[in-house]
Amino acid sequence: MLGYVCLMPYLLALLIGLAYGAADQYLGSLRPMLVLGNWTPTAAQVSAPWLLLPFLIGATQLRPRPALLAGLVTTMAMLGGYFAMTLSPLEGVPFAATPTGLLHLLPGNGIYLVAGLVSGPVYGLLGQRWRTRRSLFSAAAFIGPLCLEPWARETVGRLFAPSSVWAVETVLGLAASFYFAWRFAHRRRVPTAP
Repeated sequence: MLGYVCLMPYLLALLIGLAYGAADQYLGSLRPMLVLGNWTPTAAQVSAPWLLLPFLIGATQLRPRPALLAGLVTTMAMLGGYFAMTLSPLEGVPFAATPTGLLHLLPGNGIYLVAGLVSGPVYGLLGQRWRTRRSLFSAAAFIGPLCLEPWARETVGRLFAPSSVWAVETVLGLAASFYFAWRFAHRRRVPTAP
């Protein structure tokens, strides 16, 4: 029973990560439709959730090492779900072509795998630090991707239309900043586990 309890956060991180990665890839593949509008491909380009989901999963942990691992599992599962959906029959790829497709997909996405090996554990730990210490640095690391991504994309010429997607992301960042400020003002440190 103890092993089951210890593995449960990682199993949840795995399932949530797989679901998010697959959903993100599928959302990006939807063609603009009259009902949905043209926001779906742009929404799939938003990078902040790829950092914030490991943060949120890491915030479920009281100790640093499990938070690091939970963040890593989440990020790798997100990438796994994204790649699996990319090479799925839903995207027009027959099962027989999956191994060949994987050989072509992985080298071009190696930078994301390497970045995920770093960002997943770091953001998992930042989530744990927010939960246990109310770290302002952790709060800034959560707010920054939401508020600064549209500006960064504009700077490099990769801010895709419609602008409403980026406005929603910025509003979520502002809402998160108010939440963190309120929680910091009313902080009570959570004791870390031994």
